[in-house]
Amino acid sequence: MLQTFKRASTEALAEIAEEKKIRKTNELILLFSMGSQFDHLIKQKLDSLGVFCLVADPASVKAQDVKDLSPTGIILSGGPASAHAEPPPFDRDIFDLGIPTLGVCLGYQTWAYYAGVPVTSSDKREFGTHLFTHDGKSPLFDGLPLQFKVLESHGDKIHADSKLTIFGTTEHAPAAAGNFKHLWGVQFHPEVTETEYGDKIYENFCFKICGAKDKFPSAEMAEKKIAELKNQIAGKNVLLALSGGTDSSTVAYLLKHSLSEGAKIHGVYIKGIDRPEDEAHVEKYFGKENWLTIKIVDATDKFLAALAGKIGMKEKRIAMRGIYKEILEAEAKEFKADFIAQGTLYTDISESGGGYDSGARKAEIKIHHNVNLNFSIPELQPLADCVKDTGRNIGRALGTPEDLLHRHPFPGPGLVVRIEGEITKEKLKIARAADAIYMEELRNWNLYQTIWQAGAVVTNSVTTCTKGDDAAEGYVVALWAVWSVNGFTARAADLPHDFLSSVARRITNEIREAGAVVYRISDKPPVTIEWG
Repeated sequence: MLQTFKRASTEALAEIAEEKKIRKTNELILLFSMGSQFDHLIKQKLDSLGVFCLVADPASVKAQDVKDLSPTGIILSGGPASAHAEPPPFDRDIFDLGIPTLGVCLGYQTWAYYAGVPVTSSDKREFGTHLFTHDGKSPLFDGLPLQFKVLESHGDKIHADSKLTIFGTTEHAPAAAGNFKHLWGVQFHPEVTETEYGDKIYENFCFKICGAKDKFPSAEMAEKKIAELKNQIAGKNVLLALSGGTDSSTVAYLLKHSLSEGAKIHGVYIKGIDRPEDEAHVEKYFGKENWLTIKIVDATDKFLAALAGKIGMKEKRIAMRGIYKEILEAEAKEFKADFIAQGTLYTDISESGGGYDSGARKAEIKIHHNVNLNFSIPELQPLADCVKDTGRNIGRALGTPEDLLHRHPFPGPGLVVRIEGEITKEKLKIARAADAIYMEELRNWNLYQTIWQAGAVVTNSVTTCTKGDDAAEGYVVALWAVWSVNGFTARAADLPHDFLSSVARRITNEIREAGAVVYRISDKPPVTIEWG
């Protein structure tokens, strides 16, 4: 599946057409990711609206590419550059295509400067929450109160100018919201929780200004899938591989709504290479339900035995996959299951080398743990025709808790790819403890939602340290966090130094085997997001 639009090649347009078919739409909104730490939140907002949001690379996409793609609308995100002093890479001819465009912060400044509106450094910069006032005349703010709180983070100011139709202001931003022909802009960030009514602002842009008509029919798709599952599982036993993540949780709720007399659902959570909060999520959201039973299978020893002597990431992934299948087969036999259900997405199938209707060869990007396992009994994959956000929307329509729908991504092989070298019991213990501390502190500091993904890695490096006034040795734990939109590219998150110091102290104080903590500052590319 195409993750970032770089140019309108034949291959890219074919992939986009394929995804439109999956989403049942002919429309898309093109999001130019200009470098903001909140870019992924814009995509999440549009995903939750049921809009097909395609991320675009501003450095490579030209006006002709956009013309060939013919998006319904365009969004330019915020970013760290300056429209007048350090212009971001972007083909300004795109502004002349007449496509409705929403600029957010830097995106607004970029088109305003191009239109000849003065944009300069401001003597009074705006950071944090401010009161925004609008005149009630812009469709962008239809249905909203005339004043509400917004989050601003900008040092440049767009001047009040006769070229602009100004709809809103804040204390130090005389053109906090404006319009010029088909170009619309806001100096604040509607995608963050600190901005009130942000969802409605993006909804107004997509459906009132761009004239979009298609929403992913999540409720209808859910009902269709439920009807199909009802026929399949009537009077049957279904074993569900339940990880506590978005996809398997959505499948659980699909099965819940498909239950009829005689049908039983048994969820199996496989423990051993998981994060501690995964098990806690399964217990919290599924442990006390009366429509399924839950079993926690501790497969630590099995994983360790299969992974013994394995060093390379690919061989470790294959070894993990074998144990995963073995446990599900055994549990299915004990439960007398008629089906095994998984939260496999179309993306998983595509990256594993499948998915196209044609017989053409497809590249294998990585071996997914939940694809082509060839179980001894039939498999249910109700999300196999979904990508991540359409699966989320189906889950939302079913009442799946939001806490399960918007967790940080976690790789199928789990901590296997967050431990360097051979997987040992000691390293697993360190990895789980470090992850628990890191996630807890991200939430305590209100940073979790601002980060696209974060993780802790147990490296093979050992450092001399001192604990209890005595010399010792301990593993170096590497922390990483990224700002991204879809994981295809990513920037190292610039986390506060005080936060990192706090996490480092906790890890070295609370984990005896940890000798030091470092933080990775490399972007993707060149690194991948996960360590391995």
